[in-house]
Amino acid sequence: MSISTAAGVFDAITAGPSKGRPVLLLHGFPQTSLAWHRQVAALAARGYRVVAPDQRGYSPRVRPERPEDYRMSVLVDDVVAMTEELGWARFDLVGHDWGGAVAWWTADAHPGRIRTLTVVSTPHPGALADALRTDEDQRARSHYMRDWRETPATEDRMLANDAELLRTLYAGRVPQSSADAYVRHLSQPDALTAALNWYRSGRPEHAIGIIDVPTLYVWSTQDTAFGPAAAQQTRQWVNGPYRFETLQGVSHWIPEEAPETLNRLLLGHLHAHDEPGTASSTGSADSRGDEKQTDGHRTR
Repeated sequence: MSISTAAGVFDAITAGPSKGRPVLLLHGFPQTSLAWHRQVAALAARGYRVVAPDQRGYSPRVRPERPEDYRMSVLVDDVVAMTEELGWARFDLVGHDWGGAVAWWTADAHPGRIRTLTVVSTPHPGALADALRTDEDQRARSHYMRDWRETPATEDRMLANDAELLRTLYAGRVPQSSADAYVRHLSQPDALTAALNWYRSGRPEHAIGIIDVPTLYVWSTQDTAFGPAAAQQTRQWVNGPYRFETLQGVSHWIPEEAPETLNRLLLGHLHAHDEPGTASSTGSADSRGDEKQTDGHRTR
């Protein structure tokens, strides 16, 4: 599927009935929409209309060269433009990694358009900023972001020796076939630079606020990028109905490493916030707004 916007044409995976309740899935680095293939299938099977785009820089026809063209406000504008092109006045928004950051900022900027928010791995940006100021563990975890702002040194290192360094980022937790697909995609001319420009674009233009929409936040204990301090502080940044799930023994790559667990949580969250007149599934998972711990199941 292609989604035409003023910024360019986004490639996307889509599934489910055309009149189903719309769900947008945003991937992170260094992946593509393929990261969501298990969630796309599960949601479509329950009657949702699912779209997972390759985001700015990952879609070849939306690949500007300048880092400033990857500012957070621009990434949020992409979400708005895509959903307007799809004819979605309201939709459920799901994001992982950088896609999770975009999801938080979109829910802050356009709460009236977001039916529910689900963020995987990435804490609320305000919580992350607090942790970076006060928590030595989180500062150590985030050190790589400074390193990756080097150009073209980072690209050369990541792609050397058949992308050996890039492949190590998946830590053996992403299926080999998917890792190979990501490496092929990011080895295209200028693709990895575009993806890294997300890190090089500078700070957001303004501070993010408190989120008022129903929110599910899923974090995992073996996430190397985001530690427990920021994950636990995220509750302070959500005023709407909030559910925090911790997956034990699962790495950063939750959508692919623990797809069944994530699918159950996501379907339960969507079902808990059905609205009259929406075509959606009949989710069956526990949907209480409390904090729980979930044993993740590693799959390959």
